[in-house]
Amino acid sequence: MKKMLLVLSAFALTATLSIAAESEKETKEDIAKHRAIAAAHEAAAKCREAGKGEDVCNKELAKACKGIAIGKFCGMKHEH
Repeated sequence: MKKMLLVLSAFALTATLSIAAESEKETKEDIAKHRAIAAAHEAAAKCREAGKGEDVCNKELAKACKGIAIGKFCGMKHEH
């Protein structure tokens, strides 16, 4: 009985550590996506500063955000 309890405890600990490791990996991926989205938005701001039109800059933003954010405004929209 003690052996079985020890084996089950070891299994539970291993499973818990596996889940924690996966969560850390997901967290790092999430951080990378946020940085990529932020870089795309910074490029859009610079595009507007350069005097380019909103439509042009939004197209560039959509292109930069493809595969990393949801929606045509790269996961973010504000009032105009």
